[in-house]
Amino acid sequence: MKKKLFSPGPTPVPEGVLLAMAKPLFHHRDPVFEELFQEVREDLKYVFQTKQDVLVLASSGTGAMEAAIVNTLRKGDTVLVIRGGKFGERWGEICEAYGVDIIPIDVEWGQAVDPVLVERSLETYPEIRAVLVQACETSTGVLHPIKELCEVVKKRDDVIIIVDAISALGAVDLPMDLWGIDVMVAGSQKALMLPPGLAFIALSEKAWGFCEMSDLPKYYFDLKAELKNQRKNQTHFTPAISLIVGLREALRMIKEEGLQNVFRRHEVLARAMQEGVKALGLEIFSNPPSPTLTAIKLPPEIDGQKLKRNLEDHYGLITAGGQEHLKGKIIRIAHMGYFEPSDILQVMAALELELSKMGYPVEFGKGVSSAQRVFKEAGL
Repeated sequence: MKKKLFSPGPTPVPEGVLLAMAKPLFHHRDPVFEELFQEVREDLKYVFQTKQDVLVLASSGTGAMEAAIVNTLRKGDTVLVIRGGKFGERWGEICEAYGVDIIPIDVEWGQAVDPVLVERSLETYPEIRAVLVQACETSTGVLHPIKELCEVVKKRDDVIIIVDAISALGAVDLPMDLWGIDVMVAGSQKALMLPPGLAFIALSEKAWGFCEMSDLPKYYFDLKAELKNQRKNQTHFTPAISLIVGLREALRMIKEEGLQNVFRRHEVLARAMQEGVKALGLEIFSNPPSPTLTAIKLPPEIDGQKLKRNLEDHYGLITAGGQEHLKGKIIRIAHMGYFEPSDILQVMAALELELSKMGYPVEFGKGVSSAQRVFKEAGL
């Protein structure tokens, strides 16, 4: 049976990227790597929408999250953590591991944070040095209001905003310089259309100033040392050469399509998926939903874990279930990166059929036709 990824990471990898990574290796200290890395570094600035250096790390996205903490903060610093899902909780866990105190804003899972609450927290706790947030909370499919949060933070010279864009970069418009995002991290296995293994991080001038005062332990994730090397088109440690070769091809694809066209495609794919879900009488769990994945609230009679298994066993479609208290209650279907309208129509048709088999009343074609109308109206 053919298998197809609809999980929110890893996501499908284009054939051209796979073929590029299959070529023979070369040495990472040779001029051929320097030429490759120079192109990649410039193209990453295009995707991050920044003039700052975008550092490439051989790690998961969590490595870049850790790097953001240990390079900008000091032991005993206090940070504000937006906790509205598993990955918001991860920010807090990393901070606690390094002796950084956290003040949480606990947001109901499925809801976005209210910027007013962030502003109030910064006024109440003037010792806060950073605000830590996800652009897209992958565990719930929520899109947080990053632009509005940046407006709150950039009024304060002694506070930075650190954004986990792992499930957003390359699919959601996050203009780093324009909005004033101080630190932005990302991973390779989401909208950048690569296998897992690379992480990315960019810092504003303000954030680099914080690095000068940081006293947290760091070795592999020493960003000042990494910056020094990467400005010479080298890496501090051995890079993931094949992944960087693939990254060049993926970034070329993004540039060829055009960043604004990429954002529009993701918006239309998400809207088609959401309209199809609502046409079946189901609810979107996230408010507001991210363009990168759709989290569907399931009726009590439908076991989300069983639905996830059946979609894979019967149709080869690999989705994701809920986590923690949402296990069995939602299903998450991704549409970030290498996706087009036919993918949405395929998963929607399979969802209709499997829900019907599980006893949910389905009018066949209703979800699919709703998605089709969105694509027709959008000219896709």
